[in-house]
Amino acid sequence: MVTALAESFVPLVAGHVGQLRAAGLLQEDLFIDGHWAPAADGARLEVRDPASGEAIANIASATADDVRRAVVAAERARHGWWRLPATERAEVLMRWYDLIKEDQEQLAVLLTIEEGKPLAEARGEVAYSAAFVRFYAEEARRGYGEVIPGNRSSRRLFALRQPVGVVAAITPWNFPALMIARKVAPALAAGCGVVLKPASEAPLSGLALAELGNRAGLPAGIFNVVHGDPVVVGAVLTGDETVRMLTFTGSTEVGKLLMSQCAGTVKRLALELGGNSPFIVFDDADLGAAVQGAIDSKFRNAGQTCVCANRILVQSGAHDAFVERFANAVSQLKVGHGLDADVAIGPLIEESAVAKVERHLDDATAKGAQVLSGGQRHELGGTFFEPTILVGATSGMELARGETFGPVAPFFRFDTEEEALALANSTSSGLAAYFYTRDLGRAFRVGEGLEFGVVGANTGVISYEGAPFGGMKESGFGREGSHHGLEEFLEVKYLCVDGI
Repeated sequence: MVTALAESFVPLVAGHVGQLRAAGLLQEDLFIDGHWAPAADGARLEVRDPASGEAIANIASATADDVRRAVVAAERARHGWWRLPATERAEVLMRWYDLIKEDQEQLAVLLTIEEGKPLAEARGEVAYSAAFVRFYAEEARRGYGEVIPGNRSSRRLFALRQPVGVVAAITPWNFPALMIARKVAPALAAGCGVVLKPASEAPLSGLALAELGNRAGLPAGIFNVVHGDPVVVGAVLTGDETVRMLTFTGSTEVGKLLMSQCAGTVKRLALELGGNSPFIVFDDADLGAAVQGAIDSKFRNAGQTCVCANRILVQSGAHDAFVERFANAVSQLKVGHGLDADVAIGPLIEESAVAKVERHLDDATAKGAQVLSGGQRHELGGTFFEPTILVGATSGMELARGETFGPVAPFFRFDTEEEALALANSTSSGLAAYFYTRDLGRAFRVGEGLEFGVVGANTGVISYEGAPFGGMKESGFGREGSHHGLEEFLEVKYLCVDGI
């Protein structure tokens, strides 16, 4: 139920929607072969502001034929794009970067009204997205091959790096600009053509990025955007043999399904799947720094991130003092519409997300956990939920085994370093982990012992476009960011030249 308080957001959002349309940054059609077009059958889907529940756009819902047209366009465009000197591809990507930076504020507003996160976070996401475009504009010049010492005097041996081909990218709603930039930018830098399927809950940032890419001079067909029914779009992207790679960020369940669907054409895969991040605080930690790190990690995007602190593990000697400090900090967090000043926590994306949070809380309290603060829907109504602290959490609870994806901070108590590592690693996920200690030896032992692809020591914020990001175990494989992110989109070809 949307309350009168939430309905008061409607005029604010409507004004911004008008401005974004006037600037050409709120697009609703499919972007195929350099042109905006409705779906072949005219079908459309509503996009709603999660804070007010108000419809803000009606996007085209692609048919299978629409998706196939996008794949054909990408295949045709990629040959000329790849043959361009790397310096020329880099220049186009740098123009794209410049346009994103110029429109950063409007893009941040668009992101907030389609996804719900606070405007300050949205600004940071847009800036980070632009940083990926800039980084891979620079990396386009560095897709180095190798000269191999030969085994015969008449031969010259080479390892060439060439683009994998047409890439399908499927991105989630929780970072609707960032996830696109860190997949599309390296794919384009490598010389690939791209067909993007953004999440239907928050597709508008991806469409705005496509518009800016078009203005920057990306060739027609090299970057296409098709949104709609994930079953319809996904069936074409996973089944078409012209698509040579699929890069996906989303749930482990969907990732496994896509993996099986891609097996028939033996596509290359890069999968960033679900997480279950531990945040470990040892007795010797700087508690003030650890509290701030936990707040930053847990409540960013209202807890709707795959790398947020899902389980907060605190050593017994520091437990009570840490919980008290953490609770004081949480009490200062303002809940509201992301466009309002000083808001730290926005709404959850949809009603099903709230239901999952409530299910996890009911299970935890039934098994002995206690709600220290929060624990219920916010007075704003709709999909707003109070920031919640649970104490007495144990490994047998549902929230210990899977992602809550909401503003719930469960506290687990441990006694020894060995116990902390065992508890942290007792999950099939392996995406991100965090720990705080001032013991140098422990920093290395724990950093090496955590079975996660990304580990932060004495920090709750680990992201950087120049570092590799990705998971272990059932959190997937492949890396985004750094030179490793470019290599995901490059094949290694051995060339042997004889008769010299």
